[in-house]
Amino acid sequence: MKTEPETFSIDDLARVKVEPGTGVRNYQARNLMRDQMQVGDDVLFYHSSCEPPGIAGLGRIERTGVVDETQFDPRSKYFDPGADRADPRWICVDVAFVAKLRELIPLAALRTQPGLEDMALLRRGMRLSVQPVTAAEHAVILKMIKKASGASRTRARS
Repeated sequence: MKTEPETFSIDDLARVKVEPGTGVRNYQARNLMRDQMQVGDDVLFYHSSCEPPGIAGLGRIERTGVVDETQFDPRSKYFDPGADRADPRWICVDVAFVAKLRELIPLAALRTQPGLEDMALLRRGMRLSVQPVTAAEHAVILKMIKKASGASRTRARS
């Protein structure tokens, strides 16, 4: 799940513990949250529109089928005048904080990592804020996180 850190960062998620993934206004991304995400699924919390972009933390799906209340708020930039409370158009998930990475895993490192060549996030022009990750891709990224975390601990002791 992508987010812009100046809007909502991994630090914000750590502070609030659980937050709905509101503001998604792309039907494909909405459908992924609505139809494919399940309680207990892992989330790679990705910071975008920043320098450098990359995976900043880990989350977990806490609840599915959450109505995105921003669609009904005329003061919200995510307001949808066509949304109907009886049949809400925008559904999201609650994401629970799991961990902030010691070091961000930058997009550049993901692009050069064997096993991630076909990852949706790495395709040029990919703009979806919610994207699936295969089990194999998830395993590669978790190894990258463990390696970076171990390197941080080693440097800290020196």
